[in-house]
Amino acid sequence: MVAFGGNALLPPGGIPTDQARAAAGLSRALPMLLRPDEGAVLVHGNGPQVGMLLLRMEAARDALAEPLDMLVAETQGSLGYIMAREIRRAGSVHEVAAVITQVVVDEEDLAWDNPDKPVGPFYSDQRAEEMRLLGWDMVKQENGWRRVVPSPRPLRVVEAHTISDAVSHGHLVVAGGGGGIPVVEAADGLAGVEGVVDKDLTAALLAVDLKARLFLILTDVDSVYRSWGRPERKRLESVNVAEAQSLLAAGEFSAGSMGPKVEAAMQYVEQTGQPALITDLNHLAASMDGKGGTWVVK
Repeated sequence: MVAFGGNALLPPGGIPTDQARAAAGLSRALPMLLRPDEGAVLVHGNGPQVGMLLLRMEAARDALAEPLDMLVAETQGSLGYIMAREIRRAGSVHEVAAVITQVVVDEEDLAWDNPDKPVGPFYSDQRAEEMRLLGWDMVKQENGWRRVVPSPRPLRVVEAHTISDAVSHGHLVVAGGGGGIPVVEAADGLAGVEGVVDKDLTAALLAVDLKARLFLILTDVDSVYRSWGRPERKRLESVNVAEAQSLLAAGEFSAGSMGPKVEAAMQYVEQTGQPALITDLNHLAASMDGKGGTWVVK
């Protein structure tokens, strides 16, 4: 199981055509992780990509408006296509497919009453007020106003059986993009909702379901650190679940970045007993040799 952020494909300041180059780099790294007959799941983030779609909506707001679940589905399609194409170009011996993935969330989740996940572009004071009158929740940040949406916890991956079947046959599956399309169970079936799901928590859920032997979380730093951003910062080479839980409770890891990654790794390790690795692409090879990254263990 490999999870990586949308910024890994489209870093700040990047343009859409940069995504193929980044996907190619990720694709070339896969052979060091996989046995020839072993399948895997790749779960990508989509923050920058959804942001671009929201900018498109803003530019054509009188003619083009889509709910957030549809935007997540769009990014799953586009990024899934790019990843699958570049994996094939890299000469992978594995079959690869992208699966549109829905994730069931609880309509009673407390997150619905506390929208705190920023999405999309920054707005001026005037435009933010207009958006607020339309029902959006807005928060003031350093560069302006942004929309915030609920981020409920994932409960179940709708397509888990399909994904598991493909992996059991040794295939690669791009799934759970952007944390999955959030849906709730209604009387007449599944219904999309306006929110976003943390992709690392969805990846952990899938990794447990699939009994993955390793959960790899690729991020933009080489390791997990204590006292991040301070002179006394210290890299964590290895941390067990109890230690990680204590550090998380003490506020050592930012809720908007490293916190969910550590939480997802803990969830996977606690339920499977298998290790999780948090690192970046540049240090992946060294980390697999035990010379980098942060290993989360039982």
